[in-house]
Amino acid sequence: MNLLKRTTPLVVLAVLLGAAGCSQYSNDAAITTRVKAAISQEPGLKGTTVTISTDKKVVHLSGTVKSRAERAMLISVARGVEGVQSVKTDLVVQAAQPKTAAKPQQKPVVEARAKQEAPSQQRVAQREPELQDTGR
Repeated sequence: MNLLKRTTPLVVLAVLLGAAGCSQYSNDAAITTRVKAAISQEPGLKGTTVTISTDKKVVHLSGTVKSRAERAMLISVARGVEGVQSVKTDLVVQAAQPKTAAKPQQKPVVEARAKQEAPSQQRVAQREPELQDTGR
């Protein structure tokens, strides 16, 4: 009986601590799920793929985004989810790639020759006055 009186508080304490640990994990998992749902419902974030994890109510976002505006929107949406204490990010803004236009059709040979001849005629025109000035 004396042993039962001593061990009962320890058993109750162990059960409470175990339940608290499980609820912490389930709370973090629930927060992660809510953040993912909030991001998927945001019209400006359609097609965005980022990794989301939560530890002790701190949401961690990582991945690559298209712009700074998209990054800011992700952070804002995550902060607005119930239960989130703070948001940490490792979001990288993708470098803007120049848009490659379709190659224009090749110009006819006649136009290309005319452009090649034009600079040489200009050079001759510029040199003629020098030749005339030195000859006088």
